[in-house]
Amino acid sequence: MKIKYSLNDKTEIEIEVSDEVGSVIMESERRDHNLKEKERSHCFSMELVNYEGKEFGYYDTYPFLETDNEFTERINYAFSQLTEVQKRRLLMLARGMSIREIAQKENVHHRAVEDSINLATKKLKIFF
Repeated sequence: MKIKYSLNDKTEIEIEVSDEVGSVIMESERRDHNLKEKERSHCFSMELVNYEGKEFGYYDTYPFLETDNEFTERINYAFSQLTEVQKRRLLMLARGMSIREIAQKENVHHRAVEDSINLATKKLKIFF
């Protein structure tokens, strides 16, 4: 199998590899391409804040959480009802990782991560 690479200086090179190695390389390139497409279609640039308004931005501090002790206690209690795995996966999801990325990082099937997050969400909805 021959694989072509385009270099930064616009030259192309062609490398001969075995079919096994070629299929691994092609699968890796396909995953990278799909991930880039997903990010392109699902992510907002922070430049949109200037263009579209604050609703596309985010805040580092949330005043209602800092001043409302009752609400903060409810959040802490709700999170205490989750398992450590559910907490960890929800935090990774909140930081912007996709379910498939979390599954890949934890070396589990994406359905396991999805089920865990769905169950955690159901538990949290009980308190809110």
